[in-house]
Amino acid sequence: MKDKFLAFERRTTALSMALACLMLVVAASLGMFQIVTRFVLEQPAEWSEILIRISLIWVVFLGIPMAFRQGAMVSVDVLYRWSPPRVRRLLDAAVSLAALALISVILWWGFDYAMRGRVQSMAGLESLSMVWAYLALPVGAAFSIFGIVGNYLDPKRLELETAQ
Repeated sequence: MKDKFLAFERRTTALSMALACLMLVVAASLGMFQIVTRFVLEQPAEWSEILIRISLIWVVFLGIPMAFRQGAMVSVDVLYRWSPPRVRRLLDAAVSLAALALISVILWWGFDYAMRGRVQSMAGLESLSMVWAYLALPVGAAFSIFGIVGNYLDPKRLELETAQ
């Protein structure tokens, strides 16, 4: 069961990271487009700035699951290094539970906020609803849950191992 969950978690985390990379490409491309239209053509596209912001928000929330999976988000390095193995496992559980509590709040209220934003439109893109921007919170939180549980079941301390 543990191996099946970890295999599923690897796929979901890889998907969230691929989507985060795609949104970063979108943000960079729109940034270049905005520079060309504003400074070369002298006719700025007002819609590109809001799309850059939204894509960067998606980058952050879709990148968080990988950070959780690698053990780079919530770290108690000194306490972890000084603790015996039994206490380390309790520390892992406490950190995982705290992270799950935070992510659960983001999931719940992020979805609520997104649904409230359905009637709101984006400045410069009146045809699009703000729900597409706000959905980054619950979607990223849902992916993060798998990363947190995956890191608890199969801890990776990439940040701690490379620290000096």
